[in-house]
Amino acid sequence: MSENQKSTITSKFTSQLEDFGITPSVIHRNLPVAKLVDLAVQKNEGIVTSTGSLSVKTGKYTGRSPDDRYIVFDDETHENVDWGKVNHQFPPGKFEKLFEKMKNFVDGKELYVFDGFIGADPENRLPIRVINDHAWQNLFARQLFVRPSAAELESHQPEFILMCINDFEAIPEADGTNSNVFIIIDLTKKLVLIGGTRYAGEMKKSMFSVMNYILPSQGVFPMHCSANIGKNGDTALFFGLSGTGKTTLSADPDRMLIGDDEHGWSEKGSFNFEGGCYAKCINLKQEAEPQIWDAIKSGAVLENVVIDKRTLKPHFDDNSLTENTRVAYPLDYIPGAVIPSVGGHPKVIIFLTADALGVLPPVSRLTKEGAMYHFMSGYTSKLAGTERGIKEPKAVFSECFAAPFMPRPASVYAKMLGEKINSHNAIVYLINTGWSGGPYGVGSRIKIKYSRAMITAALTGALDVVKYRHDDLFNLDIPTECLNVPPEILNPKNIWIDKDSYNLSAKKLAQMFIENFTKFKEAPEEIRNAGPKFS
Repeated sequence: MSENQKSTITSKFTSQLEDFGITPSVIHRNLPVAKLVDLAVQKNEGIVTSTGSLSVKTGKYTGRSPDDRYIVFDDETHENVDWGKVNHQFPPGKFEKLFEKMKNFVDGKELYVFDGFIGADPENRLPIRVINDHAWQNLFARQLFVRPSAAELESHQPEFILMCINDFEAIPEADGTNSNVFIIIDLTKKLVLIGGTRYAGEMKKSMFSVMNYILPSQGVFPMHCSANIGKNGDTALFFGLSGTGKTTLSADPDRMLIGDDEHGWSEKGSFNFEGGCYAKCINLKQEAEPQIWDAIKSGAVLENVVIDKRTLKPHFDDNSLTENTRVAYPLDYIPGAVIPSVGGHPKVIIFLTADALGVLPPVSRLTKEGAMYHFMSGYTSKLAGTERGIKEPKAVFSECFAAPFMPRPASVYAKMLGEKINSHNAIVYLINTGWSGGPYGVGSRIKIKYSRAMITAALTGALDVVKYRHDDLFNLDIPTECLNVPPEILNPKNIWIDKDSYNLSAKKLAQMFIENFTKFKEAPEEIRNAGPKFS
């Protein structure tokens, strides 16, 4: 590239920043990984571990802050967003004032910019710009979002901007926030503001919330799921909230990873939103999760993992900082990952739930109506550390297995799911990766090797040729056998010592499903009838 070309690109970039209204003293744009790591170490933001990864601490906030997340309430959003306990309203005037305060705060400071995309499909991707005040956070953005080619960077014109300034805190009384932390999405101004928290997952999830709002109007089904593809080109999806096993179970050595968290399903097939993975690594073991283990190397970012001060080795079984220890790394750190990360129309869809009551069967097959029922219900358990204040598993119904990230009503997304199942004859399974033999504290977590075996049986068609029994209470079809899985665990009641306690807990969960579904007043009868039957 000639000096004139470089000057033109720099001038265009500078002009964009001026139009945005910020005047930093120094700004670093799309720095290479090694440079960002060096800067993070120089500025005491983190240390390099024995694996070559960068280790950082996020301080007080080691998980998402759902009560501090807002969407601006205006003409665009007032009828299109599902307002309530998840999607909190924020006034446009307050947003504008907070934005001005943030711009004044960064005036004359050193900033970092990542220009790239969300979405591996060129027809459905969103050009974005991420602005940070810490080098390691910009490294996180670089590894998690889709990185541009040199040519794409030259002509980059962001359609959405995320401004994440860790050192800027809100004043609740003046700014209208719940606390000093805020994550505010303005879908009209196409701007996201984050302040007061260093938990990097807020950047990722806020931008994916934006995609989950935008894509339905374009006829694309947005999904909180991981995805992989087999050697024969068969694509599979794995839905589930944090901690249910999306990342772990989609990282299969016999299949190629498309992505571990957020995808779109268009008329052409499926595509990853991300350019990287953000995996939980509490109690990480090489033998159980070799692909994630091997990805923790130079360029990866470890969050809140305890590091031995002498050897600089990570202690993955130490939860003294948080249960929600994480590692961020680019997708190509996984051997055989699909690059660009696109796939075909899914043939098998897996719903992952972590049942803390220990009564759901470890695997069951769903009808289309059953799939829509369980998708809208989104039953699982929030696991320790994934959000502030969660210390032990807590039963929760999270619509679309992603309520915190789905701005539109659940019925919008469920309708798209049903249409996709019909169009492509997809088979849907509900797999419980939670507890067996009793609730949390009594029973034990279902072994990963059994969950893997059930998923393998689903993907290979082995579950298509076995016999099923119908569970009248949960209204589920349960296989009577599954290769490499002890047959007795397929019926959860068999594992409970106290059968009466099982019956009580099962009825309790069935009633919870029924009561939760009453909020979907416009759901068709055939979907209502696909849920648990409790008399």
